[in-house]
Amino acid sequence: MLKFDEQKQIDSVNGALALRPEIEKIVDEICAKGYDRIVYIGIGGTWASAMQAESHAVELSDLPVYSINAAEYNTRGDKRITKDSVIVLSSVSGNTVEIVESMEILNKIGCTSIGFIDNPDAPLAKAVTYCITYPENEQLKFFMVADRFMQNAGQFPQYDDYYAQMDANFAVDLVEVGKASDAFAREFAEKHHDDPIHYFVGGGVQGGSTYSYAMCYWEEQHWIRTKSITPAEFFHGMLEVVDRDTNVTVFLAEDSSRPLSERVKNFLPRICANYTFIDSKDYPMPGISDEYRGYFSHLVTHAVTNRIDVHIEQINCHPLEIRRYYRQLDY
Repeated sequence: MLKFDEQKQIDSVNGALALRPEIEKIVDEICAKGYDRIVYIGIGGTWASAMQAESHAVELSDLPVYSINAAEYNTRGDKRITKDSVIVLSSVSGNTVEIVESMEILNKIGCTSIGFIDNPDAPLAKAVTYCITYPENEQLKFFMVADRFMQNAGQFPQYDDYYAQMDANFAVDLVEVGKASDAFAREFAEKHHDDPIHYFVGGGVQGGSTYSYAMCYWEEQHWIRTKSITPAEFFHGMLEVVDRDTNVTVFLAEDSSRPLSERVKNFLPRICANYTFIDSKDYPMPGISDEYRGYFSHLVTHAVTNRIDVHIEQINCHPLEIRRYYRQLDY
């Protein structure tokens, strides 16, 4: 398989899951002191991950969890945030301009912050209260934070059973999803590698992932024009621009948003002959109970889209590391 290091991927996911004792210690300390809200802050792809964590927590608990866009926060502020608020963020570089500015404001307020910073010597690593350094797996790390807060509030009683199954099975299962989806991914890439525009639909826990896939992957890395939209909004505008030949992909997750995506899935064949459905339910996850699949179905579809990306990269002869403008110019 093209650009597929099975053991590296297994080690990467298992390494992220192994952060859980450190995350638990931090969250437990915060809960012992008390807090008024949990705020995930991000920009671009990290905001997408923040939205996913918010969706997950809102579905399963009544905890005051929400996500904010760093650039908007820096200009508009958010008077709900106090010195008792908990800020959760992530940055690969550790110097993302908008997040650095946000942390300057939030530290003046006196917030407690948990930062997943890949570079331990970067400005953001020094700006957060708690810094955890481990590469990739951002969404998994964000969810582990939310899950511990929910468990401590008595609203995630399945915590121990869920993570016992995840620790034992999840990394290997994800690798198998990559293998099982590779032929489909190649066909999808061959068909859509040069689309003039492609529409991606996904909601709930899949919403942030869909937004990120369209923006961070296809636009930023492949330079292919896209639009992402939630299934809840599909029938309020977008359906009028879909015709027989429109490129549309619908992601179906297994959380409470699924009926909304199924509504789009059932409608599209009436007006379009160029749709694709990527459904996490199509991929077995041995050793993990069906009741938990909604918590990570966005990571299952992400394993599928990862395979699509490496095939588009090869077909288009366009290395995904190249950027025309991002971090190349002052703006």
